[in-house]
Amino acid sequence: MSAINASQKQKNNHWRSIKNLIWTLLGIVITGLMLFPFYMVLNYSFMHQTDILNYPPPIFPPELSLDGYRRAAATIGENLRSSLIYGFGTVLVTMLIATPAAYALVRLRSRIGTVVLFSLILAQMAPSIVVANSLYALFTRAELLNTYLAVILADSTIAVPFAIIIMRAFMLSIPPELVEAAIVDGAGQLRIFWSIILPLSRTAIITSGLFSFLFGWGDFLFALILNSDPHHTPITVGLYRFVGSYSVEWPAVMATALVAAIPAILLLAAAQRYIAAGITAGAVKE
Repeated sequence: MSAINASQKQKNNHWRSIKNLIWTLLGIVITGLMLFPFYMVLNYSFMHQTDILNYPPPIFPPELSLDGYRRAAATIGENLRSSLIYGFGTVLVTMLIATPAAYALVRLRSRIGTVVLFSLILAQMAPSIVVANSLYALFTRAELLNTYLAVILADSTIAVPFAIIIMRAFMLSIPPELVEAAIVDGAGQLRIFWSIILPLSRTAIITSGLFSFLFGWGDFLFALILNSDPHHTPITVGLYRFVGSYSVEWPAVMATALVAAIPAILLLAAAQRYIAAGITAGAVKE
């Protein structure tokens, strides 16, 4: 009997190993398909223009060339500065608004809080082109067009609702006994928010701040509609510099796109554990 059980167990382990191998291979294939566009961007950035225009385009560069990076480096310095201003400006505005707003919604347990939260979700669903047209009319009257502030405020309209939802979910998981103990000790709401809520919500704040930066860094539509000053052009809009009426400088376009993706990749890699914790926190407890 023991021999039969051992044989059955060995057979089960064998099939489990085969099953795990199949799932691993499937995961590798899916990951490869998802990363293939990024590889082609990298591939084209090291090619000559004439190599890219061949059909079908080569999978590997026939000859390595840095012409695209030289062309990009000569023109994108000002674009990078503008993108950084938009990214960090969006973080600043978003955190100043979203952090206290999230805590207020945690303390506000009435129907008003539910209505506000539902409104934030609806705001996330609004098409960006509709928001951009409305903001264009508003900023025209306020004389804010072609300024950094106009694009930062526009990007914040997307980042603020997202950040409030993320931080509210996290703050709901903070034990209420901590707040009650602070109230008993005589602390006011401002002191509680500054000394208790903010330190404990560090993960959610980092997550919200990171995504806010990415909203500002990767914005294209708002920067295109609300800004026509070439000195305030972000790198996403600056790509069009290499697009002509009859031809496209593909190596420079791909090199610029790769440079634009590097900060986002580095930030996501450095803060991935905060992102996972910040997004999943509060998912069970309400």
